[in-house]
Amino acid sequence: MSETRELDATSVEGLPRANGELVFEQPWESRAFGLAAALADQGLFTWKDFQDGLIAEVAADDSQPGEYRYYERWLGALEGLLLERGVVSVADIDDRADVLCHRPAGHDHRHEHDHEH
Repeated sequence: MSETRELDATSVEGLPRANGELVFEQPWESRAFGLAAALADQGLFTWKDFQDGLIAEVAADDSQPGEYRYYERWLGALEGLLLERGVVSVADIDDRADVLCHRPAGHDHRHEHDHEH
């Protein structure tokens, strides 16, 4: 069993859950979760390496009470690990974030339907 398979087990501690199911407040959170799992599954890093980074990220969190967002820490741990491994640079992350921040709403949702964006 690969290390990422542990991710699917109900015994994984710390992940936000409701009725045993993972909970994501925003679509990007599930994408960050899936990206970390896929990269670990591909052998880019071990799940333990990611968990260690996440623990350090949570410990360093200086959010005020009520501001804490688990998946922001998750993303920080993933970015840190990818930077450490030389997979991406700070400029790569900044450039990609800039592109994503300037996309119009519904940019990747192109079909006819009756709801607004």
